[in-house]
Amino acid sequence: MGDTVRAAMVVPGKPDLATVVDHEVAEPAGEVVVQGLLAGMCGTDVEIIRDGFGWLPPGRDSLVPFHESVGRVLSAPEGSGLAAGDLVAGVVRRPDPEPCPACAVDAWDFCRNGRYQERGIKELDGYGMQRWTVPAKFAVRLDPALGELGVLTEPASIVAKAWTQAEQRSARAHVEPRSVLITGAGPIGLLAALLGVQRGLDVHVLDRVEKGPKPDLVRALGAHYHRDIGELGEVDIAIECTGVAQLVWETTRRASTTVLAGLTGDHDPVPLDPSVFDGIVLHNKAVVGTVNAGLADYRTGAEALAAADHGWLRGLVTRRVPLDRFTEALDKHEDDVKVVIDLG
Repeated sequence: MGDTVRAAMVVPGKPDLATVVDHEVAEPAGEVVVQGLLAGMCGTDVEIIRDGFGWLPPGRDSLVPFHESVGRVLSAPEGSGLAAGDLVAGVVRRPDPEPCPACAVDAWDFCRNGRYQERGIKELDGYGMQRWTVPAKFAVRLDPALGELGVLTEPASIVAKAWTQAEQRSARAHVEPRSVLITGAGPIGLLAALLGVQRGLDVHVLDRVEKGPKPDLVRALGAHYHRDIGELGEVDIAIECTGVAQLVWETTRRASTTVLAGLTGDHDPVPLDPSVFDGIVLHNKAVVGTVNAGLADYRTGAEALAAADHGWLRGLVTRRVPLDRFTEALDKHEDDVKVVIDLG
């Protein structure tokens, strides 16, 4: 049995029941024990708390939320490569127990049978607590200079994987990428733009807002900010982060390779111009979807954060909410980019 710590607790689909409790944390032998520093709030968390998305742990009627994490190691098993004081982020997904062909080679982000588990989302408590444990394999050591900015590791892993997918398909088509279009200037879009700039590409970011931190963050990277897709011509790569159907079609029309990293959240039919499909076929274009990330992607994302201007990264974290008032993070403010929960 473990000690109790303060933790967020939610019943999916019943936001009025969201609360902070004294939660018992077991400390299985051989796991890394971590002091939680921050947890990130994203759209998936909002869907879980407000709309009922997600799966509860077996035999439970509630869940500790949040899958974006950063913490400091309190203790680690010998041979783990970790030590007390190390800064780490926790991996979200766990392989299915069979395992499927993908999970058998630690590519659980490509799980074929859907029996994976995910911290804070599917059958496992998340990182929204003051102390958590994790097998050493699923703890990603971070550059200590990042400090609490390590909370951006999980979203950075998502875009690291998106870039890997884009570059693999560009190489297959003998395209040497020079230009990229990122649709959406939320945390995922901005981090995707960061990785594009780090690759030396001509980066264009499309979003609808006129003012606030997003346009300034784009320009501070040395990238171009647009509000009208009509301003843009053809690009080598597009990373679509909005899930807006019409924007998906317009993006696909312009790019040699398009990576879809956003969900629509809307299952109503939408009109489709057949010329989009014709263009994909006639010009050997590639369109690929991506979700979640593998260990290599976490490491690549962590390296990208370490190499970034930390002042710029701090600009992404626009609001901190104390754990005892974590439900305030559900309400979006006009200038929000990334909202985090302070677990201290």
